[in-house]
Amino acid sequence: MPAKTDKVIVTNLTALRAKYGTAGANKIKAAVKALIKADKERGMTTLLLAVDQAADMKKVKAPAVSSATDPAQNKNTVDAIYKALAPDYVVILGAADVIPHQDLKSPTFSPPDDPDQFAFGDIPYACETTYSQNAQDFFGPTRVVSRLPDVQGGNDPSYLVGLLKTATGYKSGDPASYLEYFGISAQIWKGSTALSLTNTFGDAAAMKTVPQSTAQWPAAELHKLSHFINCHGAPRNQHFFGQPASGAAVYPPALDAAYLDQKISAGTVAAAECCYGAQLYNPHANHFPICNTYLGNGAFAFFGSTTIAYGPSDGNDQADLLCQFFLQSMLQGASLGRAALEARQKFVQKTSMSDPSNVKTIAQFNLYGDASLTPVTIPHAVVLTAAKRGAKGAAPLALRVERAERRRDLFSRGLALAKSQPTIRRSRKAPRRAAQQVFARTAKAHGITSTKTLTFEVRPPSINSAMPKAMAAKNLVADRVHMCFGTVTDSPAESSNEVDSMQVVRTVALILKEVDGEIVSATKIFAK
Repeated sequence: MPAKTDKVIVTNLTALRAKYGTAGANKIKAAVKALIKADKERGMTTLLLAVDQAADMKKVKAPAVSSATDPAQNKNTVDAIYKALAPDYVVILGAADVIPHQDLKSPTFSPPDDPDQFAFGDIPYACETTYSQNAQDFFGPTRVVSRLPDVQGGNDPSYLVGLLKTATGYKSGDPASYLEYFGISAQIWKGSTALSLTNTFGDAAAMKTVPQSTAQWPAAELHKLSHFINCHGAPRNQHFFGQPASGAAVYPPALDAAYLDQKISAGTVAAAECCYGAQLYNPHANHFPICNTYLGNGAFAFFGSTTIAYGPSDGNDQADLLCQFFLQSMLQGASLGRAALEARQKFVQKTSMSDPSNVKTIAQFNLYGDASLTPVTIPHAVVLTAAKRGAKGAAPLALRVERAERRRDLFSRGLALAKSQPTIRRSRKAPRRAAQQVFARTAKAHGITSTKTLTFEVRPPSINSAMPKAMAAKNLVADRVHMCFGTVTDSPAESSNEVDSMQVVRTVALILKEVDGEIVSATKIFAK
């Protein structure tokens, strides 16, 4: 049987040397070498490839990256590596100043309500589509991809070496150890969070809210291995924030990276709906970002958003669903990378991708951690004799064959999803005055004073041409979607003296679906 590369670690050595010097980069390479050895003992072949090194790229017939910050170059090179080797796992080694996030344009960009011009993310690295800034080109992820980020702008290699040591020494746990969760919510979103926790873990009895609770969490809570966080976030901020059920503009800290330090259990898996929860930024003199803090304390994974994330206050949609789907797959025994891929595919399949907030959601969520780690051990159906077993009791050939079957299935699903989704385009025409009056009345009924509306024309997927005409009848298909931003009018506006909370995004919006000239649904969503 020809040699198979199970995992590829891609990095940029020039960028690492610029951050850490030659000696520091060599320490990182030594840690990668130790991980490759550990992977081999687990029955997995791992290869380190530097996208900037011509010799490495020649082996896989890929173009060498000459500009570390160029998203297009990096996307094209990762694509070539994947096509040459078809690895089961792709792990990007380094923060966005080593291998950049892709610069996907956000369809909800509308300052000051939504100031994110780009939804920075890694999902394009997981798709067959070539480089594009259109997030809608990446509705069909096919690859298992994650990122082991160092500290953006950092100069001490020990942090990244530590992350590599976590992956090197990891061990799977039993399902029960991950079913006990640490779940926190801004009090205003407790209904939505309770539903998410119940869908994921079976109950919401252990949910904590802020206010009521504070950011000074007891060790017994923080030591739990599954963390689900539905709180406010802020750009370049080491805190997540709560909010009262009244909707008052008061944002007490719910999580503090400095307080978390040295209190998180090794092996923790965290999913955070918070705005900017997975933003990689230079901390300068401040504490590391929360996502870096989790990983630096031995967490196996952090799944979160680089920009403003959306979701409702009571039901589940947008960020709620993507985080749920990720944790659900992980709890069922998927590797972290497969859990992220399955979550993305399920999200595209289950939600309305004509909703611009869903388009942003799929673009902005990233998995940080080694994609190949499998936190939960599920009893395995394949039984081999001792003579055929690999090192440490593994059955590498059988596991490799099973993995290959799953990857082929996920690859096919991704291609099918890409062909079956509608797309949206920002309308150049302002809505008619009568329509604007309808928006205003609908917003008022939901406690919102409308301020600005984005209108999108919906284009059905080409696959619709193969459907029976009645299935795609004009009166059953949304042809326009509106995102109506506004201010909340049904809650008191109070000032807050809490630390850094003035950076919290206070965006609220309605997603209005129009079918043949009639508004048929309205969904109220908030910036998390």
